[in-house]
This record gives sequence, structure tokens and C-alpha cells, in this order.
Amino acid sequence: MKMKRPAWAGRNYTLLTAAAVVTGLGSSGALIAAAFAVLEAGGSATDVGLVAAARTVPLVIFLLVGGAVADRLPRHRVMVAANVLNCVSQGAFALLVLTGEPTLWQMALLSALGGTGQAFFAPAAEGMVLASVSGEHSGRAFAFFRMGMNGANIGGAALGGALIAAVGPGWVLAVDAAAFALAGLLRAFLDVRGVPPREPGHGLLADLRDGWREVVSRPWLWSIVLQFAIVNAVVAAAEAVYGPLVAQEHLGGPGPWGLALAAFGAGTVGGALLMTRYKPRYLLRVGALCVFPLALPSAALAVPLPAGGLTAVMFGAGIAVEVFAVTWMMALHQEIPEEKFSRVSSYDWLGSLAMVPLATALAGPVQDLIGRTTALWACSALIALLTAAVLCVRDVRWLKRRPDAAPAAEPTESAGAAASAEAAASAEVLDHAPAEAPGQVPVTGLPSTAAADDVTPH
Repeated sequence: MKMKRPAWAGRNYTLLTAAAVVTGLGSSGALIAAAFAVLEAGGSATDVGLVAAARTVPLVIFLLVGGAVADRLPRHRVMVAANVLNCVSQGAFALLVLTGEPTLWQMALLSALGGTGQAFFAPAAEGMVLASVSGEHSGRAFAFFRMGMNGANIGGAALGGALIAAVGPGWVLAVDAAAFALAGLLRAFLDVRGVPPREPGHGLLADLRDGWREVVSRPWLWSIVLQFAIVNAVVAAAEAVYGPLVAQEHLGGPGPWGLALAAFGAGTVGGALLMTRYKPRYLLRVGALCVFPLALPSAALAVPLPAGGLTAVMFGAGIAVEVFAVTWMMALHQEIPEEKFSRVSSYDWLGSLAMVPLATALAGPVQDLIGRTTALWACSALIALLTAAVLCVRDVRWLKRRPDAAPAAEPTESAGAAASAEAAASAEVLDHAPAEAPGQVPVTGLPSTAAADDVTPH
């Protein structure tokens, strides 16, 4: 029996969703494969960290440039070019692993090229899914998109681990390169005929300053970006450093910890499914309230709870963070001018990622100074206090969802402002041309769960 596609899921939405699922399957396994490739080449745990850092550093450095470029050029072309770069870098990485013993500098260089591609891809991709459907269906469409992407991340990690054990990391990296090639091909077929040509800007620095003004002029935007700069950092420290140590000493080893992480991933799928039905009136109020549960995993590790209790907590946190992810993206899509979206998104991504390497590097010394339990309780308290502070921002509490919202044509002064005439006039174009419109929600989520091609907050 042939499944009927929903009327609101047009060609562009289908292509974008299929491309994200394909790269999610490939990239989740490749993240594991890269680490094992370093170890099989004789590298140490420090070498694994260096290769991972080699990807993160150019990602942070080039994010703002990537956002400005995506607002000056057709976004679908920027995405395709980034996919090509990722395909080439992963293909070369796979070839090195399959044909010989790659050196550390070679793996770090190729990882850095992958991070550079992601720096240009992420700001260009943000918001395109929401721009491909009408405003009344935007929440459901984005939730289905996130559900498919999160499911692909979970399945890709499981499949990647099995393939690494069966055929080695080189072939998993090769599969990821092929996934990027297929995703680039799908995105090349996006229908952008209805998108007007972009006006030339006033230079890269001028565009970056303009994006900065867009961010600081909206208290709800900069306050949440600042919140997640710290929230993502402490969650990363708890998940990447403290979690495995607690699991090793109190929970029975890596098995229960892996189960807890899988439960978080399953929770994100459940949260996306919930958001296909739930349409909150006050987007950011609901979203901010759902950040509080992110404090629970750190607290559970501090106690520590038994493996079953930790798994349940991680599942609930996954649901909550996915609700935030959908409401956050809907707010951005509704309030930010389309022609400035990528610049704003690049600041969002930068805020989300900038402090993560520092937090993970300092996690060990902080544990030595105050103890692991105290450090975990501090992580939990920071998340709760920052979330409470953000809820004190008036626009966070009162920004309303507009059912027929399209990207704003000019900045809004208040959270409940109605769509401008220009935004309404552009709605028809955007409904048919998603390729020209922001999360790993880059702002939200657990950093280590994001695939290389994730278009939302981690």
C-alpha cells in the first residue's frame, strides 16, 4: 500500500528531510569511526581528543563568516558546496585508513576541513525546513523533521558501531562520504525559482555588524544564546567527562552509560513526536520551562542514581530539550528577517559552541579542586539558575506564536508584535522556496549528540 504524503509536505520539504536523514545516518557512525581510526593507528586518548578538537576549532572560527556568506549567496548553493567539501574530506580520510596507516596530522587536517564545511553549512541550513511549509503547519513540519533526524542519529550510531566491529572504521568513513554526496545531490534539486535574487551587501564586516545588531536588539534572543553558551558547556562537561567516570565506578561500566545516552536520544524522538500535535501559544515560555529538566542528569550522576533511574532521567531530558528545540526554531523563524537569518544563526551557533572545549578541558581540574560530586551539583545548579534568570526576561515569557507567521521583514520591538506587511507579502514565496530561508536549534541540546550535518541546536 502506497503511503500518501501530507499535503503540506512539498517537494522542498521532502528533499531537505531526506538529505538530513541520510547525513544523520552517515555522520553518527563516522563520529565513532574517526575515534577508532586514531586508536587503530596507534594513537592515544589524547590523540583522539586532538583530532576532535581539530574539527571544533575551525567550526568556531568560521561560523560568523559562514553566516555572512550564506546571507550574500543563495543558501542552497552554500549547503551543496559544504556537502561537497565534507564528502571530499571524509572520502580522503577513509582512503587513508583503508590503504595504510594515517598519521595524526593527516587525520587532524581532514577533520579540520570537515569542521570548516560545517561552519558554512550550519548557518545556511537554519530555517530552511520551516520556510518550506505554510505557517500553520510549521510546528508539525519541523517536529517531523527533527524526529527523522534524531532517529537517523540513533540508528546511525548503532549501525556504525556494528560496522566498525565487522569491517573496520575505514568503510564507515567511506559510507559517510557517500552520504554527503547523496545529500548534496538532493539539495541541488531544491526548487528556488520563486526566490528573488539577493541584493549585494556592504562588505563582510558590515554584514557581521548588522547581524550583531539584530541579536542585541532582541532581549529574548541574546539572553537565551547567552544562557546556552553556559548550559551547553556544563552539560558537555557532565556528559563527556563526569558521566563515564561515574558509570565506571558506580553503574557497572560503559554498558549502562551507553543505555542512558540511547535513552536521551529516544527521548528526543518522543519530544519531536509530541510537538507534531502540541502548538504552544507562548513559544519561549514553554521552551524555557523545558530547559529545567536538563539539570536533572547532572543531579542524577551526583547522587548517583542506579542505572535504571539515570536512564529514565535521560529519557525525560531528551523529551524536554526537543520541545525547546522546536519552540526555539519557530521563534527564530517568526521573528528574524529572512535576509538576515544566516547571520543571526551564526551568532547562535557560536554562542552554543564557543565555551564547550573550555568546559571539557577544565572539567578534570575542577573535579580535582572541589570533588566530582560538588562539580556535578554545580552543573545542575547553574542550569537551573540560568533558566530562572531567562524567564525573568519579559519577551521570553510573552512572545506569542503566530499561526501564519513567515520570517519577519524587519526587527520587532516587542515579543507580541504582529507580522509586518512585508513579511506577509513574502509568505507565498517562502512557502514554495525553503532553500532561501535556521537547531542542532543550534543553541540547544547535548553537544556530543549532534551529527556533523545537524541543522539544529545540539
